Amino acid sequence: MKTAKRRSLAPAIVLLACLATLAGAHDQIPAPPQTEPIAIVNATIHTGNGPAIQSGVLLFENGKITAVGNALRIPADLKQIDATGKHVYAGLFSARTAMGLVEIGAVRATKDYDETGDINPNVRAEQAFNPDSENIPVTRSNGILTVLSAPSGGLVSGHAAIMRMDGWTWEDMTVVPQAALIVNWPKNRPTKSWSDTESIEEKKKKRAGRVAKIDDLITDARAYWTAKDAAKKAKKAPPLMDRRLESMRGVIDGNTPVIVSADEVMDLREAVAWALDRGLQLILFGGAQSDQCLDLLKDNDIPVILNNTNPEGWSTPVTRDSDYDALYKLPAKLHAAGIRFALTSTGSVGRVPHERSFPYEASMAAAFGLPADEALKAITRYPAEILGVGDKLGTLENGKNATFFIANGDILDIRTVVERAFIDGREIDLNDHHKMMYEKYREKYRQLGRIEE
Repeated sequence: MKTAKRRSLAPAIVLLACLATLAGAHDQIPAPPQTEPIAIVNATIHTGNGPAIQSGVLLFENGKITAVGNALRIPADLKQIDATGKHVYAGLFSARTAMGLVEIGAVRATKDYDETGDINPNVRAEQAFNPDSENIPVTRSNGILTVLSAPSGGLVSGHAAIMRMDGWTWEDMTVVPQAALIVNWPKNRPTKSWSDTESIEEKKKKRAGRVAKIDDLITDARAYWTAKDAAKKAKKAPPLMDRRLESMRGVIDGNTPVIVSADEVMDLREAVAWALDRGLQLILFGGAQSDQCLDLLKDNDIPVILNNTNPEGWSTPVTRDSDYDALYKLPAKLHAAGIRFALTSTGSVGRVPHERSFPYEASMAAAFGLPADEALKAITRYPAEILGVGDKLGTLENGKNATFFIANGDILDIRTVVERAFIDGREIDLNDHHKMMYEKYREKYRQLGRIEE
């Protein structure tokens, strides 16, 4: 009887597995490597490190930018792309997202963003990244060519990775593996609802235990690597391998940044004090009340990745007495205070299908006081610099990766359309499911005679 039941379930299991596979596959073919030098001519080039170049020229070869300017000599036989009336921008950089780690919320097999347990530094986002995700072509169609794909959940979620938005495999798409460790700082201010049976004292005690878990990881990792280095020097047997502690070498050495999620000022101050005391390279994520500790951030050169600047991201004020536009004005406040910052979307799993709207985080910030050129840098140059790849990405300069796009207008304007895009010199396919559906139903009404050409 049990055997018969198992056999009857087998076809259903196979079918579900097939559906899960099909749900996460797009039809776009990754672009081949660049094979000849190309010049973009007659464009307005937004370099990201100075004023825009009018009637500019951008030369790139073998995936690298070789020249940018407006008085360049171009060989007659060089392939040229005429961008008259167009704008050229460095590829947008979303500094935290679950891109590639989730496809359909209702299909468990397509969700790979969260590991069981509280402490998982050994999780590596790049290895779970799905290169066939349908969300990738939709997102890059709006100029988002690089992302920091990050796990979530628990106290220490794992290591995020910097990923390019085109490639056959996750190895092809990885720019920097283990680019940052993701930590979710426990909230200081306890909340209590009518159905909550825990007392405030119990909540505070539980929170202290959660902070201690995070701190113990750093202490244990240092002890582990000290013992391992000593054993190597003495030519003795190393300690038993611990996968979690093995992944922490870059963090304790200060080479790999720790991105700590915190919003309220008490949590921000505590996270900064903890990171400084432990000698860690800190990046704050969220930072909703970071304007209340500007001196602390400035004095210690702590960068902030802001999210929830766009109302589509449910950016409600942190407290009931906050201004309605507190989060919209926050980027301008950090800029005025000289604090390094970048903009990103909420970073949440549910936001992934809407990541294409990421540029409008900068649009909203510009509407509420941030200079437009700074808003653009906050989604191109600054995230690249904060995450340690400013020498490769973020601006259009000689020697940097030829990762950029051509648009028909200001990328901060929601009406602008990205027309062509290049990643490492490879021209990528900008078709996506949304565009295909648009053309499909446009054709339907054309056949019905309701659209005149």
